[in-house]
Amino acid sequence: MTTILTMVGVAIGLGNVWRFPYMMGQYGGSAFLFMYLAFALLIAVPAMSAEWALGRATRQGPIGAMAVAFGDRIGRPVGIALLAGILIADSYYIVVIAKVVWTGGFSLIKGFSPDTLSSYHASLANGILQYSISVIIAAAALFVVHKGLNRGIELVSRLFVPLFALVMFYLVFHTLTLPQAIPKVIEFLRPDFSRIGSREAFAAMGQAFYSVGLGGAIMLVYGSYIKDDANLPRDALLTVSSDAAAALMAALFIVPTILVFGLDMSSGPGLIFNTMPELFSAMPGGRVAGSLFLLVLALVAFLSAIAAIEVFVSGLSDPGQYRWSRGQLVVVTFVLLALMMIPSALYPPFIGWADMVFGSGMLVIGGLIAIIALTRGLGRITTRQQIFPQQSGFFAALSLFWLRWVIPLALVAVLGAYLFSLISGVEV
Repeated sequence: MTTILTMVGVAIGLGNVWRFPYMMGQYGGSAFLFMYLAFALLIAVPAMSAEWALGRATRQGPIGAMAVAFGDRIGRPVGIALLAGILIADSYYIVVIAKVVWTGGFSLIKGFSPDTLSSYHASLANGILQYSISVIIAAAALFVVHKGLNRGIELVSRLFVPLFALVMFYLVFHTLTLPQAIPKVIEFLRPDFSRIGSREAFAAMGQAFYSVGLGGAIMLVYGSYIKDDANLPRDALLTVSSDAAAALMAALFIVPTILVFGLDMSSGPGLIFNTMPELFSAMPGGRVAGSLFLLVLALVAFLSAIAAIEVFVSGLSDPGQYRWSRGQLVVVTFVLLALMMIPSALYPPFIGWADMVFGSGMLVIGGLIAIIALTRGLGRITTRQQIFPQQSGFFAALSLFWLRWVIPLALVAVLGAYLFSLISGVEV
């Protein structure tokens, strides 16, 4: 149970509350929601099993695992690229955590009202202030990493994941009591699949990968710690299901608020920072409940930031990689993050662009590489031993076929169609 809570704690975070609503608003509404759920079940669950299996089979991080699968000449550069992509994504993710922390603190101290909203939005747009908070959060995350994985992430997971779920239930309950909230949600949930094209499919695929931390790095590292007798498909299903449930819960209090107050659902990465002040000012006890939710959200999101940093540090400090001590790598990582966070903090529109490139594109590519590394690099026998040890006959053959052929082809098709639409300007 501790392992599952740790995985859920790493998976659940801003990907559910911050990213999912704004991606849904920009890329197809409720049609995006249904496509995301299909990708999560049919692709993210087996892809997570594959990343864990690759880590468990090699007992190494991304660089070492890719070197085992593809050889040093190809595998090491691929592993380094995956680590770099994770750190870049973590840089803007930490800036968003800083905004959540600031919003929670503002709510607690001043509360949200017509008199305070203008000063809140002005402070949120203050790049120097947000950058300073981001640097403090990055330093705190690196301190936890330096203290060790088990003492950091697992402890925070056991304490805050259940609390996060309770606060989410409270917010959903009160949001659905807003005037006309339920009829508006029912109307919203009627999907218009004519809005779905290559861009929307790519966004939904990227959300399924981003939300649970897929991409050939984070889950691969966690897989290297998993016991040999762990049931990978079962644990992957529990993790992805819990994460999807958190995304749906977030949608159930953010979407009604947007619809009731007439806000712009397609406003992008800043969506929740326009939505939550309206909700907290309208609900009973909103000042306290809203502040608690935002601070718990920041702590849960902090888990994901820690996980990404842990992957980067441990990936470079694996035996046989580089001769840097863990302490030296922690310092280097802090400097890199401090530099990478500057554009996201000082120019917020950069976050939306970086999130599509690194939060979706790089993670889908990384997940594809991890699947190929396991099923082709390590081979069919290792794949079956790691993921399907108890299966035999037709079901095992079908599962292996799905992982080796269907998922890679689906990822290539979605990514290729999206790139074609960008280059040609023609929506597929």
